[in-house]
Amino acid sequence: MIPFFLALLSKHRYTYALYIFAVGALTDGLDGAVARWFDMRTEIGAYLDPFADKLLLVSAFVVLTIENSFPAWLLGVVLIRDIVIVFGYFMFAFFTGERPPMHPTYLGKASTFLQLLCVIGALARAGRIYPFCWSGLLYLTLAVTASAGLHYAYQGLRWLSTREPAMFE
Repeated sequence: MIPFFLALLSKHRYTYALYIFAVGALTDGLDGAVARWFDMRTEIGAYLDPFADKLLLVSAFVVLTIENSFPAWLLGVVLIRDIVIVFGYFMFAFFTGERPPMHPTYLGKASTFLQLLCVIGALARAGRIYPFCWSGLLYLTLAVTASAGLHYAYQGLRWLSTREPAMFE
């Protein structure tokens, strides 16, 4: 759905982009619930699902920041958090020779939820659908996203401290 979403954004069809984004977010949640409910989780799904989520969110944040729907500082925090998480994961895997466990935290889930809400809010505002407390949402998303990033970094460093780097073995 990402290409359709971005195409609609590029044509300034915010209401339709909102519908596509909402359908994408709902089907993603439904997919995860069905996988857990029927115990159909796979290792590839554990990697691809968060990657697809991040691709959708980051592409939305970049385009909506370019369109002046988001302040650049919020995009910066979202990008830094995601880069630190992904880069940290690959660095840990490289230096330890192990794949670190990938377990989202409640703070991480709250951060993703608030980012989704920000995108929905920005699209709704651009499409003149629904006004609400925009500044409060942006600052709350900033705080939770930054906190989640710091928490993931802390967890990663704690996990790494229990391992011996593979290059020293």
